[in-house]
Amino acid sequence: MSEKNESLTLPAFEEAYEDVKKVTLETKLIYSDYWSGTTGNKVYLKPENLQRTGAYKVRGAYYKISTMSEEEREKGLITASAGNHAQGVAYAAKSYGVKATIVMPTSTPLIKVNRTKALGAEVILHGDVYDEACEHALKLADEKGYTFVHPFDDLDVATGQGTIAMEIIKELPTVDMILVPIGGGGLATGVGTLAKLLNPKIKVIGVEPAGANCMQESIKNGKVTTLPTVNTIADGTAVKTPGEKIFPYIQKNIDEIIAVPDEDLVVSFLDMVENHKMVVENSGLLSVAALRQLDVRDKRIVCVLSGGNMDIITMSSVVQQGLIMRDRIFTVSVLLPDKPGQLASVAGVVAKTGGNVIKLEHNQFVSINRNAAVELRITLEAFGSEHKMEIMNTLEENGYKPKLVRTNI
Repeated sequence: MSEKNESLTLPAFEEAYEDVKKVTLETKLIYSDYWSGTTGNKVYLKPENLQRTGAYKVRGAYYKISTMSEEEREKGLITASAGNHAQGVAYAAKSYGVKATIVMPTSTPLIKVNRTKALGAEVILHGDVYDEACEHALKLADEKGYTFVHPFDDLDVATGQGTIAMEIIKELPTVDMILVPIGGGGLATGVGTLAKLLNPKIKVIGVEPAGANCMQESIKNGKVTTLPTVNTIADGTAVKTPGEKIFPYIQKNIDEIIAVPDEDLVVSFLDMVENHKMVVENSGLLSVAALRQLDVRDKRIVCVLSGGNMDIITMSSVVQQGLIMRDRIFTVSVLLPDKPGQLASVAGVVAKTGGNVIKLEHNQFVSINRNAAVELRITLEAFGSEHKMEIMNTLEENGYKPKLVRTNI
């Protein structure tokens, strides 16, 4: 085996680019009419959610294995993960014919455990959270001589992830800006470093969840900083402490870090499904959600969609919340006299405005005054905020006194 190049150098990135082709799908850029129209830029999506195993992680894992000696491979690999990194390492190890052990928290959804096992890895369930699983994995690595593959704080892994930038620039040489999600920082390190090597004028922006902005705080403090807690629906980027080894590369090559609130991820999921018919996990949506915070026009922007592994329960919850936040679903309460025909009367008013009734709740016991105190709660589907106000105003004009209440569907 030829000796590998030093990590995060142009020769290493070129080598990794050729290596990862063996295990990756070609994720061609997708031009987004929707986000281009709403931002006044030319926005392209890099759909790593369509990658093998549903995320970019296989790139770094595969290149990492390629840098190992035969002896290191024979000892086997070990890592800790509850998500995309687990499947990336398992797939890459299987491709190389190398044994892989993945330590996953006991709370990991069964589907993720089974997918990782299906890729040939041995799965050990240990600890309640990632940190406990990681501690156990490092202990096993010491005891059994396994090679530990860190999810992000590894220069070889970051080099493999950086192949995304090579593909972007080959396909769109005139790119002005690349937006990339940040959890621990491995993806941003690889993409940012290679982009700057190829064209220093390209602006690279890292995007974190507002509830897990460990890199933003670290940059502000000038040193790796651990957050006391993390709280975000973007579980793939819910990291308390960014990588020590990669931090200097982030400082040097990332132009700005944007923090995105969870509610922006929710509506971005809805936008992605409706406009591109693609499922992208919350962490993968960070790049498009950050577009609304950019004050630029007429730029060629690429948003890296880092993954698409989302369980059905989470997906249904995010869709529901997105519809509520966009005023596409809302609930209104009206008080009616307790006599026949009132329900039909209200339904007629709603029908005239084009509202679609999803659910009705009729409460005759809201008051002892039966002449004006039967409460009717109507959950409606609307086209958006304007249509919602039209329905509310029409109810008001027809003598009802509608009140908005918390939607619970």
